[in-house]
Amino acid sequence: MLNNIGLPGLLLIAVVVLVLFGRGKISSLMGEVGKGITSFKKGVNEGKEELETAAMEEAKDITPEAEADKDKA
Repeated sequence: MLNNIGLPGLLLIAVVVLVLFGRGKISSLMGEVGKGITSFKKGVNEGKEELETAAMEEAKDITPEAEADKDKA
C-alpha cells in the first residue's frame, strides 16, 4: 500500500499536515524530537563510560606472585 505513494503523494501529505498543524507547531515538535535524540545519545555514552569504568575496577591483577615480588624489589 505505502509502496505506491510516490513524490506527489508525499507532497500532498506534507501540505495537509502543514495546514492542519501550522508551521509553529511542526517546528517546535521537530525541536523536541531533536532534544530527545540528543538526550538519548548522551545517555548511551554515559552508560558506555559507566560500564568501562566498572570493568576497569573489576579487572584483577593476574601476575604470578613470584613475578609480582620481583617487580616490588
